[in-house]
Amino acid sequence: MRPAVLTVAGSDSGGGAGIQADLKTMLALGVHGMSVVTAVTAQNSLGVQGAWELPVEAVRAQYRSVVDDIGVRAVKTGMLSSARLVEAVAELIAGTDAPAVVDPVGVSKHGDPLLAASALDSVRTRLLPVATVATPNLDEVAQLTGIRVGSEAGMREAAAAVLAFGPRWALIKGGHLPGEAVDLLTDGTEEHWLRAPRYDNRHTHGTGCTLASAIAAQLAKGRSVPEAVTTAKEYVTGAIAAGFALGAGIGPVDHGWALTRGAPGA
Repeated sequence: MRPAVLTVAGSDSGGGAGIQADLKTMLALGVHGMSVVTAVTAQNSLGVQGAWELPVEAVRAQYRSVVDDIGVRAVKTGMLSSARLVEAVAELIAGTDAPAVVDPVGVSKHGDPLLAASALDSVRTRLLPVATVATPNLDEVAQLTGIRVGSEAGMREAAAAVLAFGPRWALIKGGHLPGEAVDLLTDGTEEHWLRAPRYDNRHTHGTGCTLASAIAAQLAKGRSVPEAVTTAKEYVTGAIAAGFALGAGIGPVDHGWALTRGAPGA
């Protein structure tokens, strides 16, 4: 039976990030994607023009509907715009026997806020403690911990600060630093430095969502956290290299790159 993976996140009407990116990633990696929509956004390659949060009861009903009937092998969270949504989702995950990948989404690729400032404390005290892997980028690290990382040397301190909130593993994404795209995965004991070439490609919308979903897909297949993260980074690196223009702004990564590469007519 194909492993089932659940994304709990917002919808991106432009199809490059959010629920849409998560489900494309899951399909590409051979797992069955399921979704709990937390918010609807009006979003395109230029930015987010509007966002409407769903009621907590709608989010809880979607989650219970799929988990109680279909079951789940891994959960991934994305946009949870308010404290009440963060707390409800954290409670649901705590009662689910499956690894959880928490992408603490704070802002969009275009700089649009996607998490209320009042929800940050709930992310720290309720959501991160139930995470198997937390995947903040450097802007999200600064939001959550107050630590501003300007070089690779600061990533260890950032990871320790994130781990102090309770996730089993922290993946500090250093994509905003100059040079190679370097990430640090650690549980406080083991360290894994993951490096990839930086491509001259500005079409990177949805990279965070895609990476977290890819990690969840690999965990659902039974891989260890280091194996899952390493494989997921390889997938995302290929998707960034194949990213394409869409609209007048920042285009998406190509979630299906591994499926179409070398295929006739691709």
